[in-house]
Amino acid sequence: MEDLVPTPVTMREKVERLEHELNHQQQVDCPVRHYFAPGMYAREISIPKGTVLTGAIHKTENLVVLSKGKLRLVTEDGTVDIEAPCTLTCRAGAKNAAIALEDAVWTNFFPTTETDTDKLVELLTESKACELLGGSQNKQLAANAAKELEA
Repeated sequence: MEDLVPTPVTMREKVERLEHELNHQQQVDCPVRHYFAPGMYAREISIPKGTVLTGAIHKTENLVVLSKGKLRLVTEDGTVDIEAPCTLTCRAGAKNAAIALEDAVWTNFFPTTETDTDKLVELLTESKACELLGGSQNKQLAANAAKELEA
């Protein structure tokens, strides 16, 4: 007889399902800025209020600063509301999601001497630059373009 007890769904699986659904929604403009100092790289993203987003999977732990606004952050540890100013550690291998409860500014900090932003994506995350927000192979942009062709 088959086991009818459902297998528990991990938070990462839930976030990946959310990301799949978000790929069918209109992409929100979240400007990204890059900053460099000797041995340091900072990637800053501005997130408009009401935006739901998922993050890239980072290969290493890194520091994060929420310098503006308020986010509801969903991690493997659960859901928490954070408000600027807030500094936290982003764990390696985690797939997180968030909703901006207010306009927000989120910055990840990484130790590196690399300054090519496309190379940095591959060095620091499990993604490629072309797959991320605004990238030529971004699934959400592709889905949006397909909808426009159907209209």
